[in-house]
Amino acid sequence: MAAIRLKSEVAGLVWQINKQLGEDIAAGDIVMTIECMKMEIPLVAVEKCTLKEIKVKEGELVAEGQTVAVLETAFSS
Repeated sequence: MAAIRLKSEVAGLVWQINKQLGEDIAAGDIVMTIECMKMEIPLVAVEKCTLKEIKVKEGELVAEGQTVAVLETAFSS
């Protein structure tokens, strides 16, 4: 299993958390949305994974590059 840190691409407000802990997530699914200057910025899973940790709450301010969630994926070597 490999851990993937999902990071905010912008400074802003956690607008919506779309997934729950332990939920399986498909590639392309929106994990959460950050609001910045009236724009909604989706944070998207890049591959099939499971949501292992949420590090923020809805309504919380986040910095650019801040880890907001940890995803876990299986990989083949």
